[in-house]
Amino acid sequence: MQCVSILIQRCLLAVVQWWGWWWCGGGDGGGGAVIEGGGGRISRPDLTAPGVDILAAWSEGTTVTGEEVDTRVVPFNIISGTSMSCPHASGAAAYVKSFHPTWSPAAIKSALMTTAAPMSPTKNTDAEFAYGSGHIDPSKAVDPGLVYDAGEQDYVSFLCGQGYNTTALKIVTGDASACSTATNATVWDLNYPSFALSAHQSGKIRRTFKRTVTNVGAADSSYHANVVAPSGLVVKVNPSRLAFKAVGEKQSFVVTVDAKIGSNMLSGSLVWSDGVHRVTSPIVAFHS
Repeated sequence: MQCVSILIQRCLLAVVQWWGWWWCGGGDGGGGAVIEGGGGRISRPDLTAPGVDILAAWSEGTTVTGEEVDTRVVPFNIISGTSMSCPHASGAAAYVKSFHPTWSPAAIKSALMTTAAPMSPTKNTDAEFAYGSGHIDPSKAVDPGLVYDAGEQDYVSFLCGQGYNTTALKIVTGDASACSTATNATVWDLNYPSFALSAHQSGKIRRTFKRTVTNVGAADSSYHANVVAPSGLVVKVNPSRLAFKAVGEKQSFVVTVDAKIGSNMLSGSLVWSDGVHRVTSPIVAFHS
């Protein structure tokens, strides 16, 4: 699986650039989406980055607006859209990587998501479907405290759980990886820094998520789980306290979510805090 690391990085980049690093201002950034399969969901977008009225390079092979009556030709233009958010997010990822050169793409993505600044569902009525974890904050992402890491085998198991056969899997991995009972994982068990559950019909639903976090903060640290949830969303975390004795140490926990699915999306969050860091993950439940 020597080539998988590069492939996973490319896959992560492709998914995150389009679906994950959104802009909030209308246009091609609205609406949200989910990656689904096997009854599971991964909510999109992951987070948002600056993408409105950005000064950017512009082709002199066309005009400012592209309209027939427009004769202006300029090397720069004011542009809005995901194509403007992507460079900001990519630069932020490179910034975090410069401080932590050994971190995986998943760890960097986790750091960016769990340290993102909260955004208002009043101004963005699609809530997490508009802005994901929140607005990117690169300076905080350098020191996230904990990260939800994932490696090559985690994504192979994820793809197997999505119904990939050996032929389809080989296109991604480039090797002889194969799906089996041991490598067939649900979406809920992918070590992702967000939680999503949905149902096709209104009513009560329960989902259990297994997660593992890696300590990248102080060696001797203790984190407590804090849950923010509206009426209709009940979240239980076990254990609710994680104690670390070393950098790089991993601790696992289980999140059980009971939701009453209706016409409106339910939005909550799980925050692991040690008094210095706030490792925040969105929790959403919605009618699909």
